[in-house]
Amino acid sequence: MWGPGSTLTRPPQPPPDLELRETFAALGVVTGSDRMFPVLRKAWKAARANDATLLIEGETGTGKQIFAQAIHRLDQKRGPFPFVTVHAPTIQENLAESELFGHQKGSFSGANNDRKGLFRAAHRGTLFLDDVSDLAAPIQTKLLDVLQRGVVRPVGSDHEVPVDVRVIAASNKPLEVLVRENGFRLDLYHRLNVIHLQLPPLRERSGDLPALMIALAQRNESLYKVIDQVDPRLAEYLASRHFEGNIRQLEHAVRRMLLEKESGHSLDLADWIAQDEQETDSRESVESSAEAARLLWAPIRSGRITYASAFASLERRLLQTALSQTDKTRRQIAAELGMSERTLYQKLSDHGLAGKVGPRSADPRSPFAEFSSVPKTKTA
Repeated sequence: MWGPGSTLTRPPQPPPDLELRETFAALGVVTGSDRMFPVLRKAWKAARANDATLLIEGETGTGKQIFAQAIHRLDQKRGPFPFVTVHAPTIQENLAESELFGHQKGSFSGANNDRKGLFRAAHRGTLFLDDVSDLAAPIQTKLLDVLQRGVVRPVGSDHEVPVDVRVIAASNKPLEVLVRENGFRLDLYHRLNVIHLQLPPLRERSGDLPALMIALAQRNESLYKVIDQVDPRLAEYLASRHFEGNIRQLEHAVRRMLLEKESGHSLDLADWIAQDEQETDSRESVESSAEAARLLWAPIRSGRITYASAFASLERRLLQTALSQTDKTRRQIAAELGMSERTLYQKLSDHGLAGKVGPRSADPRSPFAEFSSVPKTKTA
């Protein structure tokens, strides 16, 4: 019970919103919409709870790693020490224990030296576990033990080593759902989810689009000179877009805009349309290739045709389509196909199409000259 003269120390409170926004902007987190201020305030508090594990959830491309790095750098206790990133999907299951907890020399084939492991590499700092939902079940069990007891045991060692590490985990899949589906350990989920930070998708923070696009353009300033504004008509146009890839998708679009842009200091609707057409062409090309592969796979699998004959059939069809452009010279057709005239001639000959070519190239030494109705130029 508090006595008459006792005082209650109030925990530090986040700074005003404008100052908070500037603080995080300096750390790479760009925002200005009201939707993001509760997230910034919680992240600021998380940086001060420097011994508590933190779970950051959000769709792919929402900036989970950037937030984790910002929280680490704001952490006065752990900020001066390492920030170590572990991308869970890239760790081979049979090597995961060695990668995370280390090993002794000779403990298994290929262990030619002692290895500290990533937990010990992050000692006194932060270990960022990205895509933690992809950790295999045995490693989830080992991770839980490390979080509970604060020690690691290197592979091949009889001794445990204390570690002082803050773990920030991230997932683009809701771990609570995976727990219900028996895809993730319940006890590990609770151990990681001491502090929870949910990052909204870009479609829910459209007010941030202008600031984000300017920041992304400045990050890629090697592609174009300084961009300092976004046309309001472009911001309004993008506000209703879904952005499945979130900020990562937006950055790729901004890069394409910068590559296409020729003048001006503002990103406008014409810049977006130009890059969007380029992206649509690329996407349609990929989709068409996938459809062609799907159609060819069925007869290959059934044994009706061989892989070689299927590929030859596809190449012949492509060449026939290219040759149907009667307004193009052979040199132009070869250039569009990304090959020399001589290579084109050889491929056409292989497919019995050499006599079906269009107008002869200007060069009398063209390999197509023998098929032209125009007499060949005689050389000395």
